[in-house]
Amino acid sequence: MIQSMTGFGKHVIQLPSKKITIEIKSLNSKSLDLNARMPSAYKEKELELRKTIASELVRGKVDFSLYVENTGSETSSVINEVVVRQYMKQLGAIAKVDEAQLLEMAIRMPDAMKTEREDIDEDEFIAIEKALEEALKEINIFRSEEGQVLDNDFVARIGTIKTLLSEVEVLDIDRLQTIRERLEKAVADLKVDLDANRFEQELIYYLEKYDITEEKVRLNNHLDYFLATLKSEDSNGRKLGFICQEIGREINTIGSKANFAPLQQVVVQMKDELEKIKEQMLNVL
Repeated sequence: MIQSMTGFGKHVIQLPSKKITIEIKSLNSKSLDLNARMPSAYKEKELELRKTIASELVRGKVDFSLYVENTGSETSSVINEVVVRQYMKQLGAIAKVDEAQLLEMAIRMPDAMKTEREDIDEDEFIAIEKALEEALKEINIFRSEEGQVLDNDFVARIGTIKTLLSEVEVLDIDRLQTIRERLEKAVADLKVDLDANRFEQELIYYLEKYDITEEKVRLNNHLDYFLATLKSEDSNGRKLGFICQEIGREINTIGSKANFAPLQQVVVQMKDELEKIKEQMLNVL
């Protein structure tokens, strides 16, 4: 079963003094492109978190966010007293206002607050890892549901191409006869004497160049292989993409050999369906 590369997962945990939220969203990409956002205090654990995400999501443009909200009375931010007093002194030399106003202005200046680095508690990190696992479960469920939508679309469009191939089979019966009659009329209009046997041999050779029997057989086999691969356990976007290339090659060859307007019109419809499959294929994991 295929999976989409589009997905979203979120999990929230409440610790004694912190609320931690983990969000993961992904879009399509040729490889894994992981962007992580988290408070600087948690950066030391980034590689471990990245490894966990990479092992689960494999491909896609992934945005991972870790938000921390202090809900207890403790805070890691404190007033940088030395800096604030310097600001007040400088501001006092410029503006004749009372100390309360100076303090109000100084506290808004850069570096007026400083954040003391916190070491991550081991129990806290274990809780974060479990939250990440839950968020990954959510995004994988999302990806699977989106994958089912894509699967249904692919099956329907491959079915349409198979129906159009059946039309090709019907049109091909009259096609070669029409080409033959067209050539015979062109030669007759020349009003020249020809060796009938030699003409027939050349005509057969010419018509063989326009034979599409092999292309029809190969195209049908590629369509069946696509559907079989779609349902296999190792199904993935790259493999299905390669099969699409083979399907396109046979459709193009049929079109180049058609030399028959009704058949070329059907080929255009087949190409249109295949292009829609290729567009959706970009989002398959």
